[in-house]
Amino acid sequence: MQQVAEAKQDQDVSVSAKSPQPVGNRGVTIWLTGLSGAGKSTIATQLEQTLRARERGVEVLDGDVVRTHLSKGLGFSREDRDTNILRIAYVCSLLTRNGVVVISAAISPYEGARNQAREWIGDFVEVYVRCPIEELTRRDTKGLYAKALRGEIANFTGISDPYEPPTRPEITVYTDQETISESVEKIVRFLESRLYI
Repeated sequence: MQQVAEAKQDQDVSVSAKSPQPVGNRGVTIWLTGLSGAGKSTIATQLEQTLRARERGVEVLDGDVVRTHLSKGLGFSREDRDTNILRIAYVCSLLTRNGVVVISAAISPYEGARNQAREWIGDFVEVYVRCPIEELTRRDTKGLYAKALRGEIANFTGISDPYEPPTRPEITVYTDQETISESVEKIVRFLESRLYI
């Protein structure tokens, strides 16, 4: 954690000396947060395709992939979860400052870590991918929610481990009410309004 913070401090020096990106070429991190199965990865994939069609440089940091490659060995304690999120945030900050549109799709259950990510990155759009537990349980083909509700899975976010919903997200998408295309369009319209694309 300390190494990440020190690296971030070093990065801040070079960021301040950098001239701003032209409108339409500015980097930004789109931070998708929500419970497991809410639709973060699906939205990230379609949003990536939409932005690439507009010839924007895009990178997706999927929570499951990051866990495998960047955060291997971390558990699911609050400290380990925060460390995972801050690692993602650091990578996002590097890409964002170089004009890339970064889509982070990770549960990121704690607001404090998300706020730290926002502070580090600067150009940060928080998207709350909202879906009720009842719907998540209904659509869960692996039965993970049912197992968690029976107490068979420990530290399951939203059931036996807390999820702190965003208090002031830039965008909220409701995946139990909207199609994926509608959710993506909502994000695209916001990015257009802020001149990121």
